[in-house]
Amino acid sequence: MSGRKQFDIGAVVDRAMRVFWQYGYTEATLDLLGTATGLGRGSLYGTFGSKDALFRRCLDRYASIYGSRYELALTAHLGDPVRAVEAFFDVVLARIADPSVPAGCLVTQSAAQSPTLDETSRSHLRALLDIQHRRVRAALASSCADPRILDELTTYIVAVTQSLAVLSRAGTPDAELRSVARLACTTVANTLTP
Repeated sequence: MSGRKQFDIGAVVDRAMRVFWQYGYTEATLDLLGTATGLGRGSLYGTFGSKDALFRRCLDRYASIYGSRYELALTAHLGDPVRAVEAFFDVVLARIADPSVPAGCLVTQSAAQSPTLDETSRSHLRALLDIQHRRVRAALASSCADPRILDELTTYIVAVTQSLAVLSRAGTPDAELRSVARLACTTVANTLTP
């Protein structure tokens, strides 16, 4: 039928997400996005409005897929923040080791390219990082440690998570990534032990 979209928008977003994840925002050209999605520029613009809008939609899709997994890991061990952080890193490392997805992390890679993003996309990205921060902080809340220390520890955990994504993108072996995560968990345990 004329005038009706004849494609699955969810599938298009998933394919575009992989392009942004693999190449980064800057290198994810409209030609690459078109090839991956099977859509021409006109259809991409007609459906999403702009490359930036498509990018934000892909960030949301990524966050919905992986954010729910992180949330589950962090809330599965209520009252045991060390175990919650261990479970969180287990999920992070499983995603990193998954050969069916691009290396690294779409959010981390996008954060590294934030100077090239428009203001709306930078704010959107910052909001996703803030959600991750709040999730981790909530998992630590049952500790009786000083709230300022918990805030610092939260920032540390988020920083290690982002670093793991960068290291994986650079080809760091899984054993080394697991060692970093293990040391981070030890740091969390030592910091929270009275």
